[in-house]
Amino acid sequence: MSTKPSENPSQDNPSVDTFPFVSWLRTVAPYIHSFHGKTFVIAFAGELATDSELENLVEDIAMLHAMGMNIVLVHGSRPQIQEQLALHSIAPVYGSGQMLGYRITDTATMECVKEAVGELRLDIEACFSQGLPNTPMAGSRISVISGNFITARPVGIVEGVDFMNTGLVRKVDAESIKMSLNHNKIVLLSPLGFSPTGQAFNLAYEDVACATATALKADKLIFLSSVHALKDMNGEHIAEISLPDLAPYLNDGGLPPGELRSLLATAAKAVKLGVNRVHLLPHNRDGAVLEELFTHDGVGTMIVASDIENLREANMDDVGGILQIISPLEDQGVLAPRGRTVIERDISNFSVIEHDQVIFGCAALFPFSNSMGELACLAVDENTQGVGDGERLLKRVEARAKDLGIKKLFVLTTRTEHWFLKRGFVKGSVDELPKERKSHYNWDRKSMVLIKNL
Repeated sequence: MSTKPSENPSQDNPSVDTFPFVSWLRTVAPYIHSFHGKTFVIAFAGELATDSELENLVEDIAMLHAMGMNIVLVHGSRPQIQEQLALHSIAPVYGSGQMLGYRITDTATMECVKEAVGELRLDIEACFSQGLPNTPMAGSRISVISGNFITARPVGIVEGVDFMNTGLVRKVDAESIKMSLNHNKIVLLSPLGFSPTGQAFNLAYEDVACATATALKADKLIFLSSVHALKDMNGEHIAEISLPDLAPYLNDGGLPPGELRSLLATAAKAVKLGVNRVHLLPHNRDGAVLEELFTHDGVGTMIVASDIENLREANMDDVGGILQIISPLEDQGVLAPRGRTVIERDISNFSVIEHDQVIFGCAALFPFSNSMGELACLAVDENTQGVGDGERLLKRVEARAKDLGIKKLFVLTTRTEHWFLKRGFVKGSVDELPKERKSHYNWDRKSMVLIKNL
């Protein structure tokens, strides 16, 4: 009798690996929980639309919206305006000095601005209206709201130059935007503002995004532009920088005047006014927003008020995060099994590394007699290994041990001997363990004993 082959081999053989996305989805789940209900202002340069990346960005934003994030989208339009000016044979004119990069907008230029911004806004709304089967937008049913949310004022005359119809943000109608977000809408803002008398002003999309994020007290302000990363003096990419560390780049002698300096100054302003995080991302990298939000190191530069990687003592709220870190290592036999009850009982002995409210590493210290202490359960998320979290946790435990008067730190390990030997531990024996720990030594695991003098 013939048998029909299984359509899902993993059902017949539980040991068969599941698809890679299962592991990925479990990894990003903490971010999804953390970001649910949060407000993100995402601003992108007009170049993104000219590079045919608009549909991909819209699909990613639709995904974030489906996960429960409140999205305000701000678009730029500089290349589109340039195109309209060229069609009308109008030469662009820009300011200098403190107004470097700001367009001087006369009446004819303003007409080109309106035409360019209006056309691009319609293109964006059209992208959100897609719902073809077998595409990421299938069944999305997203409603986009645009409107006169921005009140503007004229730049006026600066250093003897009249900027005419170029404006600055005076006020953001935050209540109306919040009302739209509460009704599950995506809010789309263009770089145009209006005075109480009805006059239209050409605005910089960066200013609109910054003012909107601060008015909404947004959790994140994300810029997608050609300026996407800050580098240190050695040319190395800086993934995260705090305001105190950013200051030298913005002071005289730091970065030269230009788009990067201007955008960093805008980011710093937003953070000072209460925006939790500002991200600078490449506009021409497909999926940059998703990579930045759902991976530990991201792909751009994040500006924060202070260092957000928090190395601290654990509390009961961290039990779930600790279990998520150590469970795979317990399954592999690297760590001795503990379980939730044991972790809850010993939680005061643990230290954790938390990044953006997600636990990425843990370690525990257990004091014993004879001025000895055990370093236990040192574990780092497998996706962030190699960035120094284990080293930082070890130093934290050593500092705690010294505060308690512990002179010797020991660890029992089966597979990470060399990692500890490189950090000052030396081989010991079971007989050197404190009496109460020696009586509970697991002879089946036959763990190596490593000791370090503090």
